[in-house]
Amino acid sequence: MHGMRLADVASRAVPVPIAPMPIRPLSVLTALLHVYIALRLLPALAMLTAAWPLALVALAISAFTIPLPFVSRRSERNASLKEALKWTGLISMGWFSSMFVLTLLRDVGLLLTWLASALAGLQVPWSALLPWSAMAVPVVATLASLVGFLNARRTAAVKRVEVPIQGLPSALEGFTIAQLSDIHVGPTIRSDYIQRIVDAVNRLGADAIAITGDLVDGTVAELREHIAPLAGLRARHGTFVVTGNHEYYAGAHAWIDELRRLGLKVLLNEHVVLQTRNVRGAQNDEELFESQLVLAGVTDFTAGHFDPAHQSDPHLALHDAPPLVHTRVLLAHQPRSAPLAARAGYQLQLSGHTHGGQFFPWNLFVPMQQPFTAGLHRLHDMWVYVSRGTGYWGPPKRFGAPSEITLVTLVPARG
Repeated sequence: MHGMRLADVASRAVPVPIAPMPIRPLSVLTALLHVYIALRLLPALAMLTAAWPLALVALAISAFTIPLPFVSRRSERNASLKEALKWTGLISMGWFSSMFVLTLLRDVGLLLTWLASALAGLQVPWSALLPWSAMAVPVVATLASLVGFLNARRTAAVKRVEVPIQGLPSALEGFTIAQLSDIHVGPTIRSDYIQRIVDAVNRLGADAIAITGDLVDGTVAELREHIAPLAGLRARHGTFVVTGNHEYYAGAHAWIDELRRLGLKVLLNEHVVLQTRNVRGAQNDEELFESQLVLAGVTDFTAGHFDPAHQSDPHLALHDAPPLVHTRVLLAHQPRSAPLAARAGYQLQLSGHTHGGQFFPWNLFVPMQQPFTAGLHRLHDMWVYVSRGTGYWGPPKRFGAPSEITLVTLVPARG
């Protein structure tokens, strides 16, 4: 396979079907966690206020509505009701996440306080500490969810990043790539949201646009009209896309065809050579090659589990690349593609996938799976930039991990 383009063999592969999400066990688990929250908070709240039944009602609504986005996908009736159920369930999911984490932290804090008081012989005002700490949980969770909702629904801000490339030819100095990642067009991200992103990117006037995976959360039939504004993206060298894991959940082959129909260039373990200057009057090959940039793209790190023909391969993506073009940029959805990319000889990898954690405390768990969470990092002789994502997944909530449209500028390394 190493001597063939992946795109030439992909049509012969049989994609692995994805099993539906096990809704019933998930519903039981979240219901039990809601019971835990109620048992830990409601008795203490009753000591402080007669309004504690409001917290009980809120928990009941949350427990009931969280499964609804998944259940509603199975019914084609009443589109407006389906949309309302998805929104309600996903907002509840974000609120519940904060409620659970804060309840857990409260219990840990109370336990540590009890141990410290027992060991040091201190008197703790439990009659005040218990109810007020219980009150803090829903107040903080609700405020965090509200701020997180506003952060998630706004158009992502532009983040400008300069990447110093060793030996960067003068012809490539200032070359810009606008990176979009992890938009997750789906239940709550629709065409108007996408159009705002397209307008913001086009105002940047970038040399190239890169979409580093997890563009969609649904099938082509469901989302074709909502993805359509991406056809309006404008850059001197075009828009390039690589697949993320969510494309494979949603039917990657159909999405690849649709994105190409829109005029986007999908890179499947392959590359393009961008000629950045008019070299009609070039005096020699060196002048020609110094004005070129290799832009490569690999399939998602896990793509081979869904389709063996889509096994991610940074080396294959450079097959037949001109050896004298030394400036090489890789688009790879997951940061954990970086070790192979560094060995393959790239100077820069642009990735996403992590969302920067999206909201606390999930940012603490990202390093368990990925080498980098967000921002610019060095791995051997290669830079890795990890976007926090341009949209969001699941709950419309971003807290402590703002979304971004990244404008990457190549600059020569100093010293």
